[in-house]
Amino acid sequence: MASNIVTLPADTNQAFGMAEYAIDFMRSGDPDPIVLERTKRFHTDATLCGLSALALGTNAPTILRQEALSYPVGPDSMKVGQCEQLGATTFGSSTIVCPEKAILANSSAVREWDSNGTNFGYDPARGNTAGEFGHNDFYPVAIAAAQMAGQDGAYALRGMVLCDEIRGRLAEVFSLKTYKIDHVVHGAIASAATFGAMVGATAEQIESAIGMVVAHAIPFRAIRAGKQLSDSKGASAAISTEFAITAVKRSMNGFLGPRDIFRNPEAIFRIFEGPGQMFVAVGKHPKNTENADASPFHLELSRAGTDFTVMGMHFKLGLYEHQSAGAIQAVIDLLEKCPALLDDDTGGKIEKIRIVAYEPAFGIIGDPAKRNPTTRQSADHSMVYIVSTLLRKALTTKEVGWKELMLEPKDYSDSAIHDSRTRAIMDKIEFAHGGPSYDEKYPDGIPTSVHIIDSDGSAYDSGLVMYPGGHARNKTVDLEDVLNHKFQILGKLAFDDPTPIIERYNRIAELNPDELRDINNYDITVRGSFG
Repeated sequence: MASNIVTLPADTNQAFGMAEYAIDFMRSGDPDPIVLERTKRFHTDATLCGLSALALGTNAPTILRQEALSYPVGPDSMKVGQCEQLGATTFGSSTIVCPEKAILANSSAVREWDSNGTNFGYDPARGNTAGEFGHNDFYPVAIAAAQMAGQDGAYALRGMVLCDEIRGRLAEVFSLKTYKIDHVVHGAIASAATFGAMVGATAEQIESAIGMVVAHAIPFRAIRAGKQLSDSKGASAAISTEFAITAVKRSMNGFLGPRDIFRNPEAIFRIFEGPGQMFVAVGKHPKNTENADASPFHLELSRAGTDFTVMGMHFKLGLYEHQSAGAIQAVIDLLEKCPALLDDDTGGKIEKIRIVAYEPAFGIIGDPAKRNPTTRQSADHSMVYIVSTLLRKALTTKEVGWKELMLEPKDYSDSAIHDSRTRAIMDKIEFAHGGPSYDEKYPDGIPTSVHIIDSDGSAYDSGLVMYPGGHARNKTVDLEDVLNHKFQILGKLAFDDPTPIIERYNRIAELNPDELRDINNYDITVRGSFG
C-alpha cells in the first residue's frame, strides 16, 4: 500500500520529485471526501468572486478576458500533448481559447475582489511555520487542463486539491515575503506541476517548466507597495500562472528549462537561505545535518487521507484583506455585547477606537499611507477603512453579524470610499502594534483586539480574537450559512437568479466531460464599470 505522504528531502532533486508526485496524484491520489468537499466550496467561492467582478466591469478582469477571447484556437494551433481539445474557456463563454489566456483571464477575475480563500503557511505538527501568504487563485488551471484532456469534473476537482497542496506546502517551508518576493511564486510553481500532470507531460517536462518559472518569472512585492495600488496587485497570480502554463507547453514541445531548480545555488531559494540540510530518517521526524548541496527545506506532500493543506485554509466572509478578519470579528463581538454604541446614527456615541494587532498586519494594512485610500485596491488594504465601513453599516442598519454586515463590492465604490460618516469614524481610529505577545500568536491565529471608548468615557474591550469567522479553526460561526449568503450577494451581481449557476459549480464532481467543457457557458449581466 502506498504511503499517504510523499517526502522530498532537501538533498534530492525536488523539482523532479514534485513532478513525479503530481503525475502519481492525478493517476491514483485519494483525498478524503471532506478534502474534496472543502476544495469544492473554495472553488465555488472563488468563481462567484470572479463572476461578480466581471459583472461590475472591473478593469483588469475585463481587459484580460477580452484579451483571452482574441486568442481563439483553430486547426493550426499548436497541440498540447495528446489532449482532445486545443484550449479552454473563459467565464461566460463557450469559445475555446489558448489555455494560458483562459487561465490568465479567469485567475485575474477570481482574485480581483481579494475575497477568495487564504492560506497562512502554518503546520506546527511538521515544524513548518514559514507563514507565507497564498490564495485560492489557481483553480482555473485545473478546469482548463481537465477541459483540454477531455476529463470530467471529478478529475478537475482532484487537480485543484493537487495545486493547493503543492503551493500550500511551499508556503509552510519558505517565506517569500521575507525577501520581498510576491507570494504568487508558490502558486505558479504549483500550477506548472498541476497543469503538466493533468495534460500528460512527463516528469522531465514538468521539471523543466518549474525551472523556467523560478528562473525567468519572479515577481517582487513592489506591485503591492505604495499609497494607491494598481491592477498589477490583483492580477499578479494570473500573470505568473500565464507564464507557468506557457512554460509547460514550451517544455512539452522540447524546450529545456533549468533542472533541479530548488537546489540551484543561483535561484531564489538558495540565494536567500543558502544550502539546507541533508535528510536522515530518524524516528518520526528527519534529523538534519548540514549539506552544502541541498535546498533550504524538506517537502512533505499528501497523496491520500485528510491531511491536506486545503483543510487549514481560510475563507473570507466578505470583501476585506485577510489580515483584518480578527478586527472585524472583534467589532462584531463588541457590538453584540454593547448595542448602545449604535444608538447615535452619526456615530456620536463612539469617541475613540483602538485596534491592536500583530505584524505583518500592522505593516501591511496599518501603513500610514493607507489611512487615506482613494481607490478600491487601497481601501480593501486599509484597516481603518475596513473597520470604519463595518461600523457605518452597523449604524445604518442597527444589525450585527457576519451576514448582516458583510462587506461587498458597493462598500468599495467611489461614493463609499468618500462617505462622510466613514471618514469621520476613520479619524477616531488608532491602530497599534501589539508587540511580541501578539506576533508570537501568528500565523496560528489572527491575534487582534479592539477597544472602544464611548462619549461618556466608558471603555469596551473585545478581548483577544485569535480565530475569527472563516478561519479554519473557528468553531462559532456557521460557515456554510454565511458562505451561502455571500454566494447569493455576489451571484446576484452577475445573474438575476444566481442559484442555477451556484449549483452548477457546487456539482462539479458530478459533471461529465461534456458538462465540464460547457461549465463556463452562460451570459453574465454586465451592470456597469467599477473602478
